[in-house]
Amino acid sequence: MTTINETKNGSGRAWIMLLLAGAFEIGYALSVGGSKAFTVPSWSIAAAVFFLLTLYALSVALKTIDVGIGYAVWAGIGSVGAAALGSVLLNQPITLIQAFWLAVIIGGVVWLKLADSAKLQARKRRVPA
Repeated sequence: MTTINETKNGSGRAWIMLLLAGAFEIGYALSVGGSKAFTVPSWSIAAAVFFLLTLYALSVALKTIDVGIGYAVWAGIGSVGAAALGSVLLNQPITLIQAFWLAVIIGGVVWLKLADSAKLQARKRRVPA
């Protein structure tokens, strides 16, 4: 049986792995863009490495975090990060309306994390000490 502290610690590690998976997803998206349809070898290799790293980190995170929540957060981090860094590193402009919707995604990711924390708190109340 898992104790409350183990569940809490496991959840924290899972969220760190999910954030790491999101960072790798950003690297993957930017590398795919730089690979120019996988015709630039160095960018193509970087894309393959980031792809494997993001899948590994995501799979570790999903051992603890519900798949629907974890996938949504991972995709949100990847999409917002790729859009933000793509505008800085690849000179891809972001319009005001795009920035607004990216902010909505960020808000959704934050609310999903808060919802997961509330779920953990509810479990804590149900587990006898």
